[in-house]
Amino acid sequence: MEKCLVTGGAGFIGSNLVDKLIENGYEVVVIDNLVTGKKDYINPRAKFYNVDITSADEVESVFNQESVKTSIDCVFHFAAQIDVYASVENPFFDNKVNLFGGINILESCRKNKVRKMIFASTGGAVYGDTEEIPTTEDTEPNPLSPYGIHKLAFEKYLNYYYKVYAHPYCILRLANVYGPRQYKGGETGVITNFIDNTVNNRQSILYGDGNQTRDFVYVDDVVKAFIKGAKQDNIGVFNISTGVETRILDIINIIETVTEEKMNLCCKNFKPGEQQRSCLNFSRAEQILRWTPHTELTKGIRKTLDWSRNQKISNNQEFNEVYKQ
Repeated sequence: MEKCLVTGGAGFIGSNLVDKLIENGYEVVVIDNLVTGKKDYINPRAKFYNVDITSADEVESVFNQESVKTSIDCVFHFAAQIDVYASVENPFFDNKVNLFGGINILESCRKNKVRKMIFASTGGAVYGDTEEIPTTEDTEPNPLSPYGIHKLAFEKYLNYYYKVYAHPYCILRLANVYGPRQYKGGETGVITNFIDNTVNNRQSILYGDGNQTRDFVYVDDVVKAFIKGAKQDNIGVFNISTGVETRILDIINIIETVTEEKMNLCCKNFKPGEQQRSCLNFSRAEQILRWTPHTELTKGIRKTLDWSRNQKISNNQEFNEVYKQ
């Protein structure tokens, strides 16, 4: 890789990846519409375009501009509508962003002869509730939400472009990623939401009885998986996870232990489209990509807690400076 383009590069995983790519000496271009991403998260050494991926013309313009002097070697595709429950309420918008927007990126990759696309798909939402736990990539997908349906549909488009146009790809089906810079909204950010609410003395909502399970993987480990997926020639689908099934109640217990205080919880009914169990088998990524997770859950939660506390201090300092003026 020499020049990389990251869609959603102002977002949670995308911005962490951009930092690591630049640290490793790559030229990086970022596309983001800043709806859920933050401009402050964009590495100042990256070239930034405030572009919505649903605009084919804007996307094509970026690719054309960036391919004049140095061709784009690799595209990491993160830009998406990321809330499962929002997709249930408005499947049309989710389809516009997660499927049609993705096709805009893919088509520009084809026209500009990008070597490879690495796609941030979803594990739990694509597989749906399944009897095989931990779930392997051979399990037949059965998504329970428009979000999962559209992620799976775009995976099929990637395979189509490979078969018809010989355009290589790597699909990483992510478990529940957590860590610094995570967007605070929806169940996808349950750890960060709980931590942020605890740090700021706010109430957290527990949907259901808390016995639903997820597979939580730390963002730094995920970033390493994307870089490995880009560097290697392997085509296909890989689960990126820990292989450990963790209850939401267990997350609450860990947060209360590391913060040494009880969480303020409000219990509500399950939301439509929510899975009961989700845990992914990462054996294929271990064997082919030579990737394994390294961050133990309690350690990752402590790191996320430290980041959230630092954010609170920074925000308070900024408020006080404004107040003084």
